[in-house]
Amino acid sequence: MELHLIRHPRPAVPAGVCYGQADVGLAEAADAIADRLRPLLPAQYALYASPLARARLLAAELGTPAFDERLKEMHFGDWELVPYAVIGTAIDAWANDPMGFRAPGGESAREMAARVLQWLDGIVANPPAEPVVVVAHGGPLRAITGHLLGLPPERWLGLDFACGHVSRLDIEDWGVVLKWFNR
Repeated sequence: MELHLIRHPRPAVPAGVCYGQADVGLAEAADAIADRLRPLLPAQYALYASPLARARLLAAELGTPAFDERLKEMHFGDWELVPYAVIGTAIDAWANDPMGFRAPGGESAREMAARVLQWLDGIVANPPAEPVVVVAHGGPLRAITGHLLGLPPERWLGLDFACGHVSRLDIEDWGVVLKWFNR
């Protein structure tokens, strides 16, 4: 199965503000990003996306997506749309346990990864006839890629998906090949 992973365009969020499932808009035009990405995608594909606006708007420019709640970004709870400067030293607990820490009222990266990988398991078990294109967020794309490449979860943060870029993995019976990253 040919898998194309696209991170949404740059969101309209000030620098230094925590956001995850907050439904923020875009700082760049989805149609322009879609025009730039189309030559990198197969002619036909099954399209899946997070329902959050920053992914949904780009996906709609690329075709008719199947939206799935499991592809949403990690939920930061009470930290959503709060400047990191206000969160202060509370963020140190997250740095000490990036996979297990849960912001008040939110979810952990491990919990986010579990829902995303549940989605992935369904696609791999019953792959569509066409290549798969996913428009989502950094956290879910790290979980998908890290899992498929066999990386330990604590290494997934090293997969830095750029906004408005696409990466490709090929899932074969014998394993997974990272064909390209952040084009």
